[in-house]
Amino acid sequence: MIDWLKSNWRLALLGVAVVISLFALFSPTMASSPEGSVANGTATEGVTNLKFGIGLAGGTRIRAPLVGQTAESVAIGDESRGAVTRAVAAELSGTTTNDVIVRRTDVVNGPTVELVNENVSTAAFGEALTAAGYEYERIRDGVTQPTRDETINVLQSKVNQAGLSGGTVQQVRVGTRFFIQIEAPGEDSAELVELIRERGTVRVDVYHREGGEYVTERNVIAQDDFASISGAKQGERGLGPNVPVVIAESEAGRVQSTLVETGVAQSGGSQCSYEEQPNGTDPCLLLVSDGEIINSFGMDGDLANTMRSGEWAQSPSFVLTTTSFEEAQGIAIDLRAGSLPAEPDIAAGTVTTVSPAQGLSFRTNSLIIGIIAILTVSGVVFARYRETEVAAPMVVTAFSEVVILLGFAAYLGYPLSLSVIASFIAVLGTGVDDLVIIADEVMAEGEVSSQRVFSSRFKKAFWVIGVAAATTIIAMSPLAVLNLGELRGFAIFTILGVLVGVLITRPAYGDILRYLLTDR
Repeated sequence: MIDWLKSNWRLALLGVAVVISLFALFSPTMASSPEGSVANGTATEGVTNLKFGIGLAGGTRIRAPLVGQTAESVAIGDESRGAVTRAVAAELSGTTTNDVIVRRTDVVNGPTVELVNENVSTAAFGEALTAAGYEYERIRDGVTQPTRDETINVLQSKVNQAGLSGGTVQQVRVGTRFFIQIEAPGEDSAELVELIRERGTVRVDVYHREGGEYVTERNVIAQDDFASISGAKQGERGLGPNVPVVIAESEAGRVQSTLVETGVAQSGGSQCSYEEQPNGTDPCLLLVSDGEIINSFGMDGDLANTMRSGEWAQSPSFVLTTTSFEEAQGIAIDLRAGSLPAEPDIAAGTVTTVSPAQGLSFRTNSLIIGIIAILTVSGVVFARYRETEVAAPMVVTAFSEVVILLGFAAYLGYPLSLSVIASFIAVLGTGVDDLVIIADEVMAEGEVSSQRVFSSRFKKAFWVIGVAAATTIIAMSPLAVLNLGELRGFAIFTILGVLVGVLITRPAYGDILRYLLTDR
């Protein structure tokens, strides 16, 4: 047995690869969801662990540019980014500091100032910069690459936090324009649009009386002040739907002092009647999401007493209550994911929806095409050699590449799309081409008299297919790296197929031919 493994280790390696791939495809321990369900944003089918993209499972794809415009080469000198942000925002009505992004590190365009408020014109933005004392070279539509990268990260986190971790978020370039593309297999378009259309800025304000009038003190607790955020809870013991949170230690003292000084944490607590009687209420905490007050609440007496004694800052936790569980879920998602630097302009983009029935039709057609490809390849190979002992191993070896690639897809949880299916068919065709080259080269000069002769001929054939494989990898590499939509999946699995062929299946087929054509 050991001697056989030493002389046929390539064939053994192929067997191990196929077994591992079958395990990844069919083992329940590798499954992320029950059979036939939709989970993590991708749909599983039958007894396999394969997941399918929107083209094969149904779902939604949104492609949209980001709202914003960028002033380039802005003369901000040594001023801090915060100072510039506040100065520009102060010159624009209806604009907050969250709408202004200042960056110093753009080597090509110098310091930049981005405005991500769609209600401000380019002319008004330029006038605001001038009024704030900042000269600039030009203002262009669109945001910077760092802003797009940050937006992609936050959107991906939103998708994951919403239970759609199989969904994908990436940048796509069309001509000179950049788009953010969000795909969620198995998801309704309205739900996905609702998830991503808001920037997700969450803060806590204090509404209290000062100098005889009620005023709102904003950002008492800002989004960055939270240290941890729990999942949304239905509420119990008289408490409504809520999100338990913990404030960062560095901010706990400040928050505690503010709530005591404004009267929210007054002795015995506070009763908020902001919505019914705004001019006669105790001080209130206002929960604000994307500029909209979604709830107001006072403070429990016990919690207020711990703040007044200074104990709360040692363990700064409390709950953000909402009026519905859906609102609590949205708050939890936004707090965990972070706020979007810029909002996707869905109206200026496209929303594509594929129904589950249409996805099933595409899967069926893909299966039919795959069967046709198998029958065609088998027929051509058998017609070419008319020898079962040569043709049968060739067909089996070629198909094993597809099994290994499917195992890769199942293990990685990579959603299969029409382009990936096309790459499998391409790999099947090129794989058989290479095996034909090996067989023809080995058998071209008549009978193989010894293993030394076989090895010489096999190396000559393998050199040819090795060069062809390198050419394919080089040609496909740009498509695998660039964000070109489904072409990326095609390129990635084509490259994987070529590597599997060169490293595993072609050498294994060589072992089979050597066993069949030389002395045992």
